Amino acid sequence: MNRRTLLKTILPAAATVRQLAAQDAAAPQWGGPVLDTHLHIRGDADACFKHMQGCGVTHAVLLSGANDQERAKAEMEKRPGHFVRSVRADPASADGVQAIREALKKGAVSIGELKFHLALDSAEMRRVYDMAAEMGVPVMMHIQDFPHFPGEMPYNTGYPQFDKVLKAHSKTKFIGHGDLFWAHIAADVPTDRGYPLGPIKKGGLTDRWLSEFPNLYADMSANSGNNALSRDAEFSRGFIARHKSKLMFGSDCSCADGNGAGVSQNNNPEAARLAGKCVARATLGLLQGLASKDVFRQITFENGAKLFKVPV
Repeated sequence: MNRRTLLKTILPAAATVRQLAAQDAAAPQWGGPVLDTHLHIRGDADACFKHMQGCGVTHAVLLSGANDQERAKAEMEKRPGHFVRSVRADPASADGVQAIREALKKGAVSIGELKFHLALDSAEMRRVYDMAAEMGVPVMMHIQDFPHFPGEMPYNTGYPQFDKVLKAHSKTKFIGHGDLFWAHIAADVPTDRGYPLGPIKKGGLTDRWLSEFPNLYADMSANSGNNALSRDAEFSRGFIARHKSKLMFGSDCSCADGNGAGVSQNNNPEAARLAGKCVARATLGLLQGLASKDVFRQITFENGAKLFKVPV
């Protein structure tokens, strides 16, 4: 091989190494492994891992529809040890519950995110809760009543009476997520917005129920979780200390690269505070300022790894 040919071979490879090194240097270091419990599978097979690398996340739960299980499995096989997968289907559809059951039998480790126009105590949802208990997997629900966009209908309604469901399905592990779930860390919840602001009045339903019910957990993802923790630092420190074994980090981030590029929070107008930001980075940084190193590690990896059976 002559010198010119050798340089043509070496220089592109060296440039690639420098580029990867720069990406690694730019990625934040969080002091240990980080599990994103709320990463929606994307159309590009490499996009999920690209997002993780950009924000310093090492493991993720791929939230996948029943029809996307093969794509999720392919991603898991391509990068062994980094992913587990969830499954969702509309419980009100003719074959929704059976589709969830089949995916669980084939290796899905959780149900969700369930984001459908049903009541939390409906017969359709109760069938899912029973199956989750039977199969030994958690179920994640998006709880929202204020519309992000004109005409949007509420999801998983009836949250103020959710304690009755928690009691009736004590063997089911529930993961709460979404605007209304996080608004209820405060005792006063406005009806004219999805993301309340300002100091938190103690006595909120979510705060109480996380203490009272061992089968309720919280997913801290999206603007809803970030906003709740940002409102009142003093309250949040106490909230995290009280519920350190129940809280799990998640992103629910739609940025392209783990740095905030592309669409953020699905262009939700009320979540404009996170425009141009990576939700994962923002929430992990927020948690670092609110929790001790041990509690940070518990929330960002240990709790979720146990609940979602992530191989360590």
